[in-house]
Amino acid sequence: MKYLLVSLPDEKAARTPPTPEFLGKMTKFIQAEMKSGVLLATGGLLPISQGGARVRCSSGNFTVVDGPYAESKELIAGFAIVEVKSREEAIAASRRFYEIAGEGEGTIQRILEPGDFGSP
Repeated sequence: MKYLLVSLPDEKAARTPPTPEFLGKMTKFIQAEMKSGVLLATGGLLPISQGGARVRCSSGNFTVVDGPYAESKELIAGFAIVEVKSREEAIAASRRFYEIAGEGEGTIQRILEPGDFGSP
C-alpha cells in the first residue's frame, strides 16, 4: 500500500532556518528510508506566494487565484510517499520523521491503486 504523508506548515519552524545539524540528520534519515524501500519520494514545498496558485474547475469554468488565503494552515509544507504494508506502518514512518523534524502536524492518506477497484 502506498500512503501520502503531508506535513503542514509550522509557524515557528517557518521563521527559523534549518541548522546544518538538522539538515544532516534529515539527509541521513531520508537516505535510510529510501534504501529500505519504504520512502518512494519526498519534497518540501515553497509557499504559494512564491510562484504557486490555487485553481478551481466548476461548471466548465477554470479559475486561478493567486492568494493570499484565509487559512495558511491549509497549505502543505512538504510531502512523502511511502510504500508499506499497513496504515500502522505509515504512522510509524511519520513518527520517525517527526522524531527528527520536531514539532509539527500532518496528515496520512492512502493512495488509490488499481487493485482497489477489484478484478476487471
